[in-house]
Amino acid sequence: MDIDKQLKEIKRGAFGIISEEELEKKLKKGKPLRIKAGFDPTAPDIHFGHTVVLNKMRQFQDMGHEVIFLIGDFTGMIGDPSGRSSTRKVLTREDVLENAQTYKKQFFKVLDPEKTEVRFNSEWMDGMTVSDFIKLTSHQTVARMLERDDFSKRFKGEQPISIHEFLYPFVQGYDSVALNADIELGGTDQIFNLLMGREMQRVYGQEQQVVMTMPLLVGLDGIQKMSKSYNNYIGINDEPSEMYGKVMSISDDLMWLYYELISRRTLDEISDMKQDAASAKLHPMDAKKALAYELVERYYDRPLAGSSAEVFMTVHSKKEVPDDIPEYALSKEKAWICSVMKETGLVSSTSEARRLVKQGAVKIDEKKISDDNHNLDEGSHVIQAGKRRFARVTIS
Repeated sequence: MDIDKQLKEIKRGAFGIISEEELEKKLKKGKPLRIKAGFDPTAPDIHFGHTVVLNKMRQFQDMGHEVIFLIGDFTGMIGDPSGRSSTRKVLTREDVLENAQTYKKQFFKVLDPEKTEVRFNSEWMDGMTVSDFIKLTSHQTVARMLERDDFSKRFKGEQPISIHEFLYPFVQGYDSVALNADIELGGTDQIFNLLMGREMQRVYGQEQQVVMTMPLLVGLDGIQKMSKSYNNYIGINDEPSEMYGKVMSISDDLMWLYYELISRRTLDEISDMKQDAASAKLHPMDAKKALAYELVERYYDRPLAGSSAEVFMTVHSKKEVPDDIPEYALSKEKAWICSVMKETGLVSSTSEARRLVKQGAVKIDEKKISDDNHNLDEGSHVIQAGKRRFARVTIS
């Protein structure tokens, strides 16, 4: 791919590049660049928000560049303070490594495993001596660290900042030195850490990396960034019909951002679709169906994408209960609706079930309930939680 085409694809969806001039110079060298993106496995599952950076990494792979998937097993024990108003819980090495195994399986749903260099930053950090680390931290001042927005807010608000949190940017910055990175990718909330990589490379005599920031994907509520904390996420391991239905729930305007950031359609294709939608040649609902189908097919397969579309049409368009919902038999002792929902896997806990009932998001035999102490009568019932989760339960 020539330089101009590469630049166009690289800049797709990017929030900022520091700097475009440096990026062009690196590309003109005519050799594969080393692209780094680090992920701390602080939780076992990832969502579509994470795939914004992963998709950009895949684009670099497809252009022939070297992609480094860096697992922060060392930094994960510190906890990234970016965007935090309080200190993160410190994880054990065992917690981090266990999460890392599930991370790899999920990330390779986007990245080509044959073209991905997987590294752990414990490779170089575990062997660093105390004197080496003191030397590393000597290259910044406390005043510079307090310029960081989240640290500044916490300091002014008299919220505690642990010393180990100051160390996080130094380690992430040194990762770029250890990997000799040409480009580092991250979200817009990572800019301080990413720039630290440039600074560390300058200190250690390396050519500075280009920093690319990607927008934070807006969640299903259309307001906050996608996050499990806000319960507005689409999990990469969500059931196919659940994933399809969640994509269909986003607004028409937000749909185009999803197309730009996480779809594999070309920019020209997306532009044509937007023009067709604006001129009423393409209904926004059909464009959204195409996006939902594409994403389910990518993370599962074509048959499941097709069946998920059918389930959506059955439940949302025809207002019918799907035929192939799971069936369960429970005793009268477990007839409490919250217990039933947990036993059938509609929710992960009875507290989540209570919350859904109080929100009016639970139906029994197509009738909405509001009493979280409700007990099912003997016989067969269809339980619906939210818009897309069903279970048929027989109480005896």
